[in-house]
Amino acid sequence: MQLTSTSLTDNQPISGDFAFCTPDPAHHVCLGRNHNPQLAWSGAPAGTRSFAIICHDPDVPSRGDDVNQEGRTVPASLPRIDFFHWVLVDLPASVVEVAEGEFSNSVTPRGKPGPTSLHGARQGINDYTGWFASDGDMSGDYHGYDGPCPPWNDERIHHYVFTVFALDIEHLPLEGKFGGQQARDAMAGHIVGQASITGIYTLNPNVQL
Repeated sequence: MQLTSTSLTDNQPISGDFAFCTPDPAHHVCLGRNHNPQLAWSGAPAGTRSFAIICHDPDVPSRGDDVNQEGRTVPASLPRIDFFHWVLVDLPASVVEVAEGEFSNSVTPRGKPGPTSLHGARQGINDYTGWFASDGDMSGDYHGYDGPCPPWNDERIHHYVFTVFALDIEHLPLEGKFGGQQARDAMAGHIVGQASITGIYTLNPNVQL
């Protein structure tokens, strides 16, 4: 399979148009436009019955002690974990492109609704759901796409991996709310093809992309 994008260039910086947060010298960060990027794919194997899209960041700190704390940094050496930014499943096999901003065109406090989505697809909850769980103004179920907002004091550049999966089933066996790891588990044994594009991003003014 091949995956292309007019919004992203592989292994190059992501535009603030596709970010949840952008740099702000006065306050460290401000809200971005938070558009989902355009993606188009081709070359799906015979037998493809649906597609899924997952965007994850494998560079998220495994501990939050130093995250966004004045006078401190998140060391690059700290072990990292996955953070899911977009989980979209059950896209019909006839859909081979998503347009910029089609699934997200702004930051939505308390999260966008779901799981029902465009084209008969379903959107899982992303990991901002857990991140904002204790925030009285932002807590909620964050369905669909929400873009980069890495810690503004992180020494490490973050990578955002957009992967389209071709699957041999029309509907994944997922019920109710589901997240990225649950979608990965449900796809196991059903992936007949996949392709990825990776963008990079930082909010740390001391880190050069």
